[in-house]
Amino acid sequence: MPLIDASGQPRWGLIDEPVDRVNFDDFDLRTVMDRPRSRWARRFGHNQFQFVGVMGREWLAGVAVVDLKWIANAFFYLYDFREGRLLEHSSLQPLAWGTRIDSSPDTGSSRFAQGSTQVSITPLGDAREVVVQQGKDVSMRFRVAVPAAFETLRLCSRAGYSGWVYTQKSAGLPVSGEVRWGDYHYTTDADHRASIDWSGGFMRRETAWNWACLAGVTEQGVSIGLNLAAGVNETGVTENALWVDGRRTTLAPADFRFQRYRPEEPWQVSTSDGRVDLRFLPAGVRKERVNLGLLASNFRQFYGHFEGHLTDDQGNTHSLVAQPGLMEDHFARW
Repeated sequence: MPLIDASGQPRWGLIDEPVDRVNFDDFDLRTVMDRPRSRWARRFGHNQFQFVGVMGREWLAGVAVVDLKWIANAFFYLYDFREGRLLEHSSLQPLAWGTRIDSSPDTGSSRFAQGSTQVSITPLGDAREVVVQQGKDVSMRFRVAVPAAFETLRLCSRAGYSGWVYTQKSAGLPVSGEVRWGDYHYTTDADHRASIDWSGGFMRRETAWNWACLAGVTEQGVSIGLNLAAGVNETGVTENALWVDGRRTTLAPADFRFQRYRPEEPWQVSTSDGRVDLRFLPAGVRKERVNLGLLASNFRQFYGHFEGHLTDDQGNTHSLVAQPGLMEDHFARW
């Protein structure tokens, strides 16, 4: 089924079955005074992005395609925990030229092209193929498996007075692949796992959030994934979830505690149901500040290690020791 129904409204809350199309053009978008907005306003008011993270004990990587209509962004990076080395690239494209994110989260592709920089995230059967090419210097290729039994999180929540956000997330997915960046070469191992985040909607004009994500294998050999957020997708439902060997546990609201102006200090994150109690130790940060007046972004994504405890819906407690993952602090003016 599509996300927007025949009355022009989204399907709210947690959605169990796949959403075959996020048909935002069919949304009955109105002003705060209830006047219908134009098709042009619907098109340029809708933002969307897709992010894939690949995490392992020795290194992690991230790839994203972001379509804000007035501007598009693609970034990719790799952080080497052993060497403390960050390799990164980011491109901006006015009016989102060369950028396309299909409206079908499960079967559509995301692409960005600018000169020698090519980024694509493409479904292939029960997997996603992530390919990054930048001339002869950078090549990233990952195959992220999405088993049919994996319990993907899908939800739609209200944003502001008349908007909404749809998000679809999975973490703890099997992954294989390699990265070649200049003279450096990295290959995934058995402990690497991936996360996928597909999000879009008519978001609040100014949006700020914190986000935590990890994907990996615990010291007990359990495949695990975690997604936590505060500041978005919180109207009656949360996007907080824990995956243990593909089984999803829905979590209560998350509380992020950190020093915004000293973010290199340890963070604390927990959920009100007591299922999450974690400490995050940053190892480094990828940051980007863009201020174009109407559009602005103060983005900081930290890579580091989690330690603490997670409890699933069967009452099993999973201990984390130096578990690689991501933490984010982001302000956006769309």
